[in-house]
Amino acid sequence: MTRKIAISIPDDVAARLDREPNISAFITESLRIRMAAENVRNAMAAAGFELTDEGRARAANDLDTLNASVSPELRSQAVALRARIKGGRP
Repeated sequence: MTRKIAISIPDDVAARLDREPNISAFITESLRIRMAAENVRNAMAAAGFELTDEGRARAANDLDTLNASVSPELRSQAVALRARIKGGRP
């Protein structure tokens, strides 16, 4: 079942939607992604994790630091290993 709704959005958002061939599908997919993220946050909170803006910022910074520490050689080895695993070879 579907419903038709009318919404008001800022001009910059409307300009972005103008580039979409199917605005309804684009908005639906975007909202489903957000809903999935909310479900993950709710599940983590129910499991006892306290999610804060500071904690998320710290985790993002830690991830950026780790990603920056990966050498091109190690990244190349990881790509090769991933290809071997996906190919089903030992």
